[in-house]
Amino acid sequence: MPYILFETSKLEKEVKQKLIEKLTETSADITGIPKEFFFISINELPDDDIAIGGKTVTEMKKEKK
Repeated sequence: MPYILFETSKLEKEVKQKLIEKLTETSADITGIPKEFFFISINELPDDDIAIGGKTVTEMKKEKK
């Protein structure tokens, strides 16, 4: 059973649903493995727990404003 782990910041419910559909569809098309065998987990992390270039996403969002 293929397992896809997608880690991200908070997403809207509709975005998560579309992501699940597209990841499943694309992976099944590429591998030839039936869609019903795919297990997808979306792990939403707080912005304070994600950093790029030494700055948290929270800090980066504040700087953009």
